[in-house]
Amino acid sequence: MHVFGRAFQEGNFVLKEKSYVLEYTVERIHLGWKVTGTVRGRPGRVEVFREGAPERLLVNNWQSWGPCRVVRVRDYVPPDRIDPDWQYTASVFPEQLTKGLQSDYFVASEGKVLGFLSSRIAHPFFFVENGELVAYMDFFEANFEEPVPIEPFVILEDPNTSLLLERYAELVGEENNARRRTKAVVGWCSWYHYFLDLTWDEVVKNLKLAKDYPFEVFQIDDGYEADIGDWLNVKEGFPDLETVARVIGEHGFAPGIWTAPFSVSETSRLYLEHPDWVVRENGEPKMAYRNWKRRIYALDLTREDVRGWLWELFSTLKRIGFRYFKIDFLFAGAIPGERSRNVTPVQALRMGLETIRNAVEDAFVLGCGSPLLPAVGFVDGMRIGPDTAPFWGDRVPDIGAPAAKWALRNAITRYFMHDKLWLNDPDCLILRSEKNELSPQERRLYAFLSGVLDGLMIVSDDLEFVDIEGRKVLEETLKLHGGKPRVLNVLNEKLAYEIVSFGARSGNVKMYVDLEKRTFNLEVDDGLSIRRKTVERGDGRKFHFYEGVRGDDGTQVQPTDR
Repeated sequence: MHVFGRAFQEGNFVLKEKSYVLEYTVERIHLGWKVTGTVRGRPGRVEVFREGAPERLLVNNWQSWGPCRVVRVRDYVPPDRIDPDWQYTASVFPEQLTKGLQSDYFVASEGKVLGFLSSRIAHPFFFVENGELVAYMDFFEANFEEPVPIEPFVILEDPNTSLLLERYAELVGEENNARRRTKAVVGWCSWYHYFLDLTWDEVVKNLKLAKDYPFEVFQIDDGYEADIGDWLNVKEGFPDLETVARVIGEHGFAPGIWTAPFSVSETSRLYLEHPDWVVRENGEPKMAYRNWKRRIYALDLTREDVRGWLWELFSTLKRIGFRYFKIDFLFAGAIPGERSRNVTPVQALRMGLETIRNAVEDAFVLGCGSPLLPAVGFVDGMRIGPDTAPFWGDRVPDIGAPAAKWALRNAITRYFMHDKLWLNDPDCLILRSEKNELSPQERRLYAFLSGVLDGLMIVSDDLEFVDIEGRKVLEETLKLHGGKPRVLNVLNEKLAYEIVSFGARSGNVKMYVDLEKRTFNLEVDDGLSIRRKTVERGDGRKFHFYEGVRGDDGTQVQPTDR
């Protein structure tokens, strides 16, 4: 293997190129090596590492919704095209995805993890080219008159790949001063039942019903605002946001609110009043994505007036009573384009995130649709998969589109980020018995797995439609919460996983999940009321089993004593 074009070895080195000078150090650390250094000049795209590509790789997308999955390198076929309306959800460099296999920030193979510890200035990624795995840092068009730090890079080796991924996450957390909350949030969110049809009457109805649930947070999602960007202006039928926060608080919950703070609609008052506030291309406003049947632009977060507006928005929301902030579509802040300052898109994104963090102080911030590494240290929680849905999604392509199946897969493959970078958000539980295509078995699978993985526990239903069985599923799910999870076979490519969690409220837990067959077995080492069968071993220990049911033919999956 080679580092910066030189055969791998420890020591201090200098790389002099026509447009930049890079000084770096390769040093031994626990379980591997670490590469650090500085660069001066106009580096552009710099090759960091190169070696032969392994047979299988766990590859990662740059933002929340994108897939984190195992790929057989030789069998990989790149897409013919990338949807131009959503190209930047696929990659910050969407044009290169049609050329080969890419992974952002890290890759993992049997016994090895390669990863960058930060993305403060450059965007770091891996690409398979001509049978070799190559790591790059892309500094875009930035020119540095003085040396700036490169993104630290680690090579970790051990037979236990799960251990390596956890160690990698620990190093990332340390490098970025990750915010460590001790307890995951339990709450309610409006989105997956009401979507854009949310009304104030439905909010009040669910507030009254929520008193019988163990919710701490009650969060209104997309559907209250007048337009994307006009967050303090509500649509017809809603009271002002100060009243919204007050009423939620009077019912005993921490008020939560959704925004897409770096996005602005072409029809919004904000854009019409400040058309110069957006990222541009060839002097014209550049579309970040298309949604809500409109072109959505990205705010230029390098402008002081934009950050001033952003600070005023979030400080106002906090002042009037909101304590939980779901900030969505954050990738918009990092699209390439023309900005008022010569910084990289990654730097621009972080300027926006820092502004929000300072404005809300210690309130809870949940990132979503977000580039992952740049957000470490700014958010308390992070969505780590695509949107869930009230359907399984076997026919939904694995490209970040909403589907319960792919949301669960990402919750498993990114499990190691939890409690090290932030609290993982596996997305909402959908427990209702009506207006829901998920079978009772699929609802239990989603809920119990979310509990074992110890992430945020947010319910998104019209609570009027959650029956006794749905309430029981939530109760049993919360008993599985609070442990330290590990996916033992994270490199499994057939979507069948073995997961353990130590110290959950119900005890130590084992869960066997098959996302293709939609089945699971759950073993707990002391009494848990959802068990359907108990096995006592010769040494007196009792193990309790939940017998999953196949979603397609209804046959039983027999518990196993492993």
